[in-house]
Amino acid sequence: MQVIVLGGGLMGTATAFFLARRGVRVRLIERGLIGAGATVASFGNIRRSGRALEQMPLANRALALWTQSEALLGRDVEFRATGHLRLIFDEASRADMLRFADAARPLDLALEELAPAEIARRFPGLGPTAIAASFSPQDGSANPRLVGPAFADAAARAGAEIVAEAGVPDIARTETGFELSTRQGVFGADVLVNCAGAWGAEVAGRFGEAVPLGMHGPQMGVTEPLPHRILPVVGVWSQQSGAYLRQVERGNIVFGGGVPRLPVDESGFGRFDPSGLSRQLGKLVRMCPALRDVAIIRHWSGCEGYVDDGLPVMGGSATTPGLFHAFGFCGHGFQLGPGVGDAMAELVATGACETPIEAMSIARFAA
Repeated sequence: MQVIVLGGGLMGTATAFFLARRGVRVRLIERGLIGAGATVASFGNIRRSGRALEQMPLANRALALWTQSEALLGRDVEFRATGHLRLIFDEASRADMLRFADAARPLDLALEELAPAEIARRFPGLGPTAIAASFSPQDGSANPRLVGPAFADAAARAGAEIVAEAGVPDIARTETGFELSTRQGVFGADVLVNCAGAWGAEVAGRFGEAVPLGMHGPQMGVTEPLPHRILPVVGVWSQQSGAYLRQVERGNIVFGGGVPRLPVDESGFGRFDPSGLSRQLGKLVRMCPALRDVAIIRHWSGCEGYVDDGLPVMGGSATTPGLFHAFGFCGHGFQLGPGVGDAMAELVATGACETPIEAMSIARFAA
């Protein structure tokens, strides 16, 4: 069996890596640079709290792989299980957290509920006006600029062929599988795995599978380096757009959220919108007042695919034998990445997946 994985972000590189580890002949084709799409624009959050319950088994599978990432990949991608603290500022959000905690407990996620005094004792300087918080001690973060290339390099060492800067391919169905014509050559395969991110719906549409997906960009930023004081990833339970931040070991504060997602222009990327900055920074200061006078040194955005029902598309095609999908992770796929790659490799190689992914099937849009 020859497999082409289309897309060189975290989902695609992880899928290629785990396929190669299974001894499958695999070629990864990326239109641009490896890891330079939604992955590199990501916050780097590895969280299970607040995640759709349908994804929790996959998130648990992914977390187990994140803990092994340095051994698997042969390099440090800065995975740190520092814990994930989510501050709560209103009673409706506290009730939402408690409902989620009850539902997630049977799915192997135990959230700690923290009162204000406990927040102040364990995390001084964070959320001084919060009425409560949740804490997930096994979650954390990793470096999104390192992880895509690390998976691609490890896949190559395991026998995969990596084809970057291939441009947008022309995809044709053949009697024996698929043929992709790119600016790096023409490639054939028995199996095609669509990991094309925000462009995954276009690929699916070529095979008669319509997916309601929109493209949006996150609004991200980073501060000057500061003394290292913030250990966990910090977010907010909110029914609106919650902000989030984390401090990297070099001292910079990476932040995002708190404002609506950005539109994507003709370049295929979102553009930073300064009009929302004051609102975003106000939410950051509410989480950590010490950031009030800190300098911001860079902003960025990217392009992420958002499916209308909030769940990604993952699994086999409903129309075309040999076609598989893993795209549209709605801005919260980073944590899932290794689990997606491992599950997709299992599905392609064996025809089954031990982790339940049926809720994410593309067949849900067939009607």
